[in-house]
Amino acid sequence: MEFFAPGTKIDFMRIRRPIIALSLMGMALGIVSWFAPGPNFGIDFSGGTELQLAFQGKIAGGEVRKALESLGYKRPDVVAVAGKSNEYIIRVSEVSALGDAEKKKVEAALPGKLPTAFPADPAKRADGSLQAVTWSPGGDKLSLDLDAPVATDELTSILASLGVRVRSVAQFGKEQDYRYEAQLVGVADKLVASLKEKLSDRGPGDPLRVEWVGPKAGAQLRDAAIQSLLYSIVFIMVYVAFRFDLRFAPGGVVALLHDALLTVAFVVFTRLEFNLQTVAAILTIVGYSINDTIVVFDRIRENMGRLKDHSLLDLINLSTSQTLSRTIITSGTTVLSLVALVYWGTPVIRDLAITLIFGIGVGTYSSIYIAAPVTEWMDKRFYNKAAAAR
Repeated sequence: MEFFAPGTKIDFMRIRRPIIALSLMGMALGIVSWFAPGPNFGIDFSGGTELQLAFQGKIAGGEVRKALESLGYKRPDVVAVAGKSNEYIIRVSEVSALGDAEKKKVEAALPGKLPTAFPADPAKRADGSLQAVTWSPGGDKLSLDLDAPVATDELTSILASLGVRVRSVAQFGKEQDYRYEAQLVGVADKLVASLKEKLSDRGPGDPLRVEWVGPKAGAQLRDAAIQSLLYSIVFIMVYVAFRFDLRFAPGGVVALLHDALLTVAFVVFTRLEFNLQTVAAILTIVGYSINDTIVVFDRIRENMGRLKDHSLLDLINLSTSQTLSRTIITSGTTVLSLVALVYWGTPVIRDLAITLIFGIGVGTYSSIYIAAPVTEWMDKRFYNKAAAAR
């Protein structure tokens, strides 16, 4: 299917200089946006809790989401479990039922409430018996190292008086070490209890599965995701260099960097969640873009062999015009599929589809106005000079 008459040649390269200048500004904006205002990291990278719940009555995912939002959970993700009626996977950004400020208050107040091994020494009595406090990354356990014994019931009462909801307290380790571990009411317990109260007889039963991602693990995932993007770009550069020659590789790589950075800027400024799905979208965009770029490069190389008396600039215009119908059809059909996901997908799928639509548009643009002009510049700057020198 052709949208243009055979032999049509559009002078794309006539405006390449102002277009490249705008693109460089966009790439710079992508770099700056990472630091200010910065991405809106999702649970995968900032930490959070995921639980699978089976509800007692018939309920839609949208109703569960609204109930969670009314309970104070920001942007909860609710996904139906395939093949299971009224069963959902819920993700929230909270990791611990206690915030950092609440934890600090507990740590500050605990020494004055615990018994001490030195009741006759005012200086030591002021410090209490607390030696160390350790919170689990998921916020569901509190470990205490004391210098004096305390009854587990008494410790439960002390923690409750400080606003800490405790499920159980037990001593562990050697008896003379006075180490205690308190199992706390976590995010999952609090969320399930709130939903039961909110939804009454349609509320969920006990969680079928609970997982959490701590901030440290989230940071590691984020770093690994960034590395995967960088590695993919390096490997694609090597592939293009072998597939064609070195004058083509920089154009492909600059186009990929352009697509990735502009997509990052789009996600940041639209305040979409930056999560593993976003990384998958960027990797998909990078692959899609290089595929489109290689189609154009293939036609340029083919025309270079047939039309030796034409300049590279002329061949780029001709080759891009010849492949334009294919580019429009491929990009157009993909975008139409993604538009359907925007309208009928879940919030996570919708964000992914919106990111892909933007990225495909940017990738199509870069294969014409970034990859090809950079290749022409490389040819003029290095290959023509080398040929003249010979």
